[in-house]
Amino acid sequence: MSNIIYIGYEFTVSPIQPGVEILIAELGYAGFESFVETENGVTAYIQKNDWNTNILNDVQILESPDFNINYQFNEIEQTNWNEEWEKNFNPIIVDNTCSVRAPFHEKPDTAYDIVIEPKMSFGTGHHETTHMMIQHILKNNFTNKSVLDMGCGTGVLAILAEMKGAKPIDAVDYDNWCYLNSIENVSRNTAKHITVIEGDASVLKNKTYDVIIANINRNILLQDLSTYVNCLNKNGMLFLSGFYTQDIPVIQETCEKLMLKFEEKLERNNWVALKFLN
Repeated sequence: MSNIIYIGYEFTVSPIQPGVEILIAELGYAGFESFVETENGVTAYIQKNDWNTNILNDVQILESPDFNINYQFNEIEQTNWNEEWEKNFNPIIVDNTCSVRAPFHEKPDTAYDIVIEPKMSFGTGHHETTHMMIQHILKNNFTNKSVLDMGCGTGVLAILAEMKGAKPIDAVDYDNWCYLNSIENVSRNTAKHITVIEGDASVLKNKTYDVIIANINRNILLQDLSTYVNCLNKNGMLFLSGFYTQDIPVIQETCEKLMLKFEEKLERNNWVALKFLN
């Protein structure tokens, strides 16, 4: 990886919260791979091979009157990414029950302790959507349930599902870096029932699950919801996140057309995570 060239964008954001959280999410959907939060905003990195001059065209927050965002960018050689995120990655604890930490952090006294090295993958638990999905998993029965973690990122949700008794589990992500990182984190947490798969919804053909977790951007969710429902067993649970409060009507309408029943909503800083039953 040492010869890969990256483009680094330095963003200043005001107000910094929730501006930085929204910006990181939208940049992730645009293809940026790594983020380092700074005192005034965030620095984002993307491989030069994946970059083009229109890369920010669909980053809607840049046009929002609610935020003042400026940026500059330059070409850089890849640095020691582990060192960069170690400077900024603090352990988190969700509902005093589940911790998500790096190997160099001290082990906390929690019922579930997940150790990950996120590197460039989305899903450290810090983002609202991952945090709420962890809450959903903690609140529901996963014992002996087959699970799909769609858009698995670091694999953190699949790992927690196994800790809650789920098996077997498929963790799917189309991004090669996430795929490799999930394999690494699954091994690090000695998970025995997780299969990591590189691909999109097309890999789900002829597969069925008791629980489906999908923390993905709104447009992909709407595109693939029918595929998820076709894979969901009777009385199965579907957990969705990766979108804002204002997106609930279109998500809920689509789910109800697919004969799903809305069950519960979690909300955190305008991000939401919904539970549906089949």
